[in-house]
Amino acid sequence: MGRTKHKAELTDKEEELMHFFWQHGPLYVKQIVDMYPDPKPHFNTVSTFVRLLEKKGFVDHINTSGSYQYFAVAKMEDFRRKRFSNFIKNYFGNSYLGVVSN
Repeated sequence: MGRTKHKAELTDKEEELMHFFWQHGPLYVKQIVDMYPDPKPHFNTVSTFVRLLEKKGFVDHINTSGSYQYFAVAKMEDFRRKRFSNFIKNYFGNSYLGVVSN
């Protein structure tokens, strides 16, 4: 536990999973799978993505009776701020004035 360094950007699927954690708090992989509409993704697929998020430093886990319960380490506000800054940099040459004028 205690990871706070985010080592990479998120893919769209990883970002989708992070929203589950930000909205619902700590979750088991089965709970995440159950939140998807039908047809639900396979348990192993979701588990792989959650472990990738953990490797990147966005989530961590606790062991509860042999099962892993995952939780967000990254804060939604920090993610939004970084995402917005990257948007400004990539599309407006790092100019906030350019954003406002558009």
